[in-house]
Amino acid sequence: MAANGSAPPGRRTQAERSAAMRVRLLDATIDCLVTYGYAGTTTPRIAEVAGVTRGAQVHHFRSKEDLVVAAVEHLAQQRTQAAIRELGQVDSIPDPVTTALNFLWESHQGPMFIATVELWVAARTDRLLAKHIERVEPVVNGTLIAAIAQLMPEHPAQKEIRNVVYTAMDALRGILVSSFIDDDPKRARRRWDRACVHLRQVAAGVFPQSD
Repeated sequence: MAANGSAPPGRRTQAERSAAMRVRLLDATIDCLVTYGYAGTTTPRIAEVAGVTRGAQVHHFRSKEDLVVAAVEHLAQQRTQAAIRELGQVDSIPDPVTTALNFLWESHQGPMFIATVELWVAARTDRLLAKHIERVEPVVNGTLIAAIAQLMPEHPAQKEIRNVVYTAMDALRGILVSSFIDDDPKRARRRWDRACVHLRQVAAGVFPQSD
């Protein structure tokens, strides 16, 4: 221990170790949701995937419900941070409509969205889980919409832009959910491209047109 009572350089404090363990368990919960689905996400399996003992898992989260509720917030934070990272890659916007639609596609790819869908479906019959998702989803959706609004911050029709984005997200999520039973991984993209033809027509009267 250092003379001033702080931890020696290179050694984590107990609070840091505890926080790291929680993140490890939450990441394992998300991995389980993706690999085994909500029904197959059990506390012993989460502990196994995280590589920790059941005692360590129970010390931080007493039940599957506690883990999943915390994972909802953890997942929302990850999705929000991913959206912010994507935002940093769209500085020059010759075509805001195409940029926005591509941004939505990319932000819905990968395990985070799959885990989110597992929670959405489970929430249909689990009111407590539904309440937690209902609380965090507006944060994620709001971040996606704010990211797209940054493409045209001075545009006067911000409400109309939000409506177009929500319509696009509804279409995209429906396509992606239905693709879970599809053995053609490229079909979802083809369906999204087809939907984008119509979405561009809807957006034409709202988004500024490129020269």
